[in-house]
Amino acid sequence: MKLTYIPVMIIALSLITINLAAQTSAPKNSQQHLYLDVHQLQPGKVKFADVAKAHAKDLEVEKKYGVHFIKYWVNEDKGLVYCLSSAPDTISITKTHAEAHGLLPDHFYRVSDGVAAALKGKKNLYLDVHYLGAGKVTAKDVVEAHKKDLATEPKYGVNFINYWVDEQKGMVMCLSQAKDSGAVIQTHKEAHGLLPAYIVKVKEGE
Repeated sequence: MKLTYIPVMIIALSLITINLAAQTSAPKNSQQHLYLDVHQLQPGKVKFADVAKAHAKDLEVEKKYGVHFIKYWVNEDKGLVYCLSSAPDTISITKTHAEAHGLLPDHFYRVSDGVAAALKGKKNLYLDVHYLGAGKVTAKDVVEAHKKDLATEPKYGVNFINYWVDEQKGMVMCLSQAKDSGAVIQTHKEAHGLLPAYIVKVKEGE
């Protein structure tokens, strides 16, 4: 009886150990959220090719922390990099960036997005950012404003592709194609009067 009992105990203890190990390695929060993280690097010292290499390293590490990097945008002149990802939390994104290349974000925005439109031709890409005040904008508000943009954009040759809104921080970021930044601003002005705090020409990667 004793000889039979010992192997059974060993198997039971092994199963308990495996179960505990699985619980330890599982993410505490598996629910994914959409985030924009912004890197403010030195103006004129950021190259799109370098960001593409850093992004490739992010993709190698992302699964470890439950992150999925979707797209990124770069403005070389101002040294700005915007990354769109889904993740359990901002800590997971920070850990991914830290391990991949060490370039940590200066700002995080937890966002919701709209329905994406297709790119048209080879017009310039622009990101324009609106700061409306913490808690002073809702996703529903942005949906209505975006509809007005879409109704007005043909007049100025603009193609609004998508937008992202952080309701808590009151930030809205719009992605569009246009011949120049003035066309984007004029569309916003006529459509609803909400002008961006700034607008930058960007290159897109994924």
